[in-house]
Amino acid sequence: MESSAHRSPAEPQRRRHRDRHGRGLRGPLAPPQVPISLTRSELFDDYVRESVERLERRWPQLADVEFAVQEVPAPETGTPDPDAVPLGRLIPAKQGGKSRIVVYRRPVEIRFKSRDDRAALVHEILIEQVADLLGLSPDAIDPRFDED
Repeated sequence: MESSAHRSPAEPQRRRHRDRHGRGLRGPLAPPQVPISLTRSELFDDYVRESVERLERRWPQLADVEFAVQEVPAPETGTPDPDAVPLGRLIPAKQGGKSRIVVYRRPVEIRFKSRDDRAALVHEILIEQVADLLGLSPDAIDPRFDED
């Protein structure tokens, strides 16, 4: 067996591929049920799910509405303001189909960095879309709509 003291300077040294204690990673940093282990898109889906559940408790007719999350809105031609980025969209029901409300994740995430602000914005977007669907004012959908 040859020690490193007897190696010639021309021989390359072996590199270690583990951390300095030689154990590698011990395991996940947090258990799967802890929010830190959720991805941004999973957290966003939770915001939408919680808001929809709140709205469905008050408005049972929303059980026939599909709610979805998309990354970004598709570009539309002929929009009044081409620079405006929508945060959500109502797609009315077609013959025998269901109405659909879509929330766009990336535009919402860009506007707010904190979780609470994002969750509040998602709820506002859903209130506005549900109000449009039902033909009511946002205040009728959720009386706390304009509260700051």
